[in-house]
Amino acid sequence: MTNNNDSSQLLVLSGVHTHIGAYHILHGVDLAVPRGQLTMLLGRNGAGKTTTLRTVMGLWQASQGSVRFNGEDITKMATPEIAHLGIAYVPETMGIFSDLTVKENLLLAARGARTVDDMDDARVKWIFRLFPAVEKFWNHPAGKLSGGQKQMLAVARAIVEPRELLIVDEPSKGLAPAIINNMIDAFAELKASGVTLLLVEQNLNFAKRLGDTVAVMDNGRVVHAGSMDELSRDEALQQSLLGLAL
Repeated sequence: MTNNNDSSQLLVLSGVHTHIGAYHILHGVDLAVPRGQLTMLLGRNGAGKTTTLRTVMGLWQASQGSVRFNGEDITKMATPEIAHLGIAYVPETMGIFSDLTVKENLLLAARGARTVDDMDDARVKWIFRLFPAVEKFWNHPAGKLSGGQKQMLAVARAIVEPRELLIVDEPSKGLAPAIINNMIDAFAELKASGVTLLLVEQNLNFAKRLGDTVAVMDNGRVVHAGSMDELSRDEALQQSLLGLAL
């Protein structure tokens, strides 16, 4: 069990159970996300990873246990309140508005801005540097972008306002290797800028290149937590936890 009062942990889940209708999905999840690090949440399909993220964001309510962010109990908070604390969430569906332009998608996410001129110019330029495609397709409908470009836009939208924690569900899914490399560089730079990251991944090579710490889920529980380096060097452990080699 993680110490809830440890200030080195930005996000702490303790004994979290989540039911969705009649289904009991999370069975006492204990998870700690260290401040300033990139934590990978791994596991087979159906292990409970997405449910964990959605429970953190209040999209599904924990039926038992607690979720703490920056020492504050957020278990019963509504999703907008949680987002206002400085947590951004990019779901696997990406949730971008296809009929709106890239610019309009970003503007919608910039809470204090009514027009593009109101947006933080330095921050927009920084996003352009992280994701050149966002600048290139600035005036194009978001629905016309490729899968990789949509993923970049989804992450760009999540960070258009300063965030303390960025949560992304399967950022590399279906992406070409060149786009994955761009994504890895962007996440590394976000971490260097002081953002804490929690990523759900299936691509173990991607996880290995980026992760500081790792938690592996199975059947609605965290069954292993430790350093990514340790897991990536231990093939027997990978095999027993994930059923495949990194």
